[in-house]
Amino acid sequence: MSASWKQLFFQILLLVVSCRHTNTKTTGPAPSPLVPITPLPTDVRRAVVRGESHTEKVELLNPVSLELDCTWTGNHHKLPNITGSWRKDGDEIENSRLTVNLENEQYNLRQMFNIVSEENLGNYSCVFGSEAKIDFVLAAPQMGEVRDKPIVSYVGDSVVIACKMEVLKPKPSTWNWYKANGTDKEQIFPAAEPHRYEIKNEEWKTKLVVHNLTEIDSGLYYCGAVYAISTTMSHVELKVISFTEPLKPFIAIVVEVIILVAAILLYERSQSRKNNTAGNATNDQTNTLTQGENNGSEGGSSMRQRKV
Repeated sequence: MSASWKQLFFQILLLVVSCRHTNTKTTGPAPSPLVPITPLPTDVRRAVVRGESHTEKVELLNPVSLELDCTWTGNHHKLPNITGSWRKDGDEIENSRLTVNLENEQYNLRQMFNIVSEENLGNYSCVFGSEAKIDFVLAAPQMGEVRDKPIVSYVGDSVVIACKMEVLKPKPSTWNWYKANGTDKEQIFPAAEPHRYEIKNEEWKTKLVVHNLTEIDSGLYYCGAVYAISTTMSHVELKVISFTEPLKPFIAIVVEVIILVAAILLYERSQSRKNNTAGNATNDQTNTLTQGENNGSEGGSSMRQRKV
């Protein structure tokens, strides 16, 4: 076999081997695993209105598929049907209008809502025409005790700020603390500043300890009771002052007293000067008159002597 045939045979053999090892199967993106969907627990809340309005408070802890059931006993007209609708926070929910028929001398509206996050909480209203409505206020457990007056502490000291949920309410899963920064809230992480902050959680209670206070620490502090559905907030105001701050009213009073006493002394001194001046003028006038009288007496005596 010639050299050219050997070279050609060798090239063909290489081509066959390379084709056998080439994978012509197109690889696509790996299919994402199926995420198991756990159905939400269901709950039903019912309310009846016999007048024009009624409010029902609904306390939620976890995401839920919530059915709201409204019943209106109607008025004296008892129309065979009316228009019903649903609203959230005052705005009508899209495609919620429907005709409600009079059944058993009353009107009934019901709707299912998936409440899965804080955005789904709020005021849900079932509206019966323009005649009546029922408000369902959906919220996480609220803190009943709110401090109105600020906590006052001094520069360089430590202060304890406390929040608590009523024992009759469900226990929060944990607590968070925030400090107001303008219109925002900045979460406080004690691990980042252990020399400044300390958080102590005790089931229904929480305490924030702030060390080495400065005047910059003044402001609003928010405690958050964390539930699966939402975080309930309350706030406490902290006012940090210097040790001279309580003395300022006393100092102001002392200054006012000193100014008043000085004014009185100046007035008395000026009056004394006026009196002295008036007294000297009176004495001079008296002396002048006395001298004139003496001169007049002497002149009269000499005239009488001449006549004699």
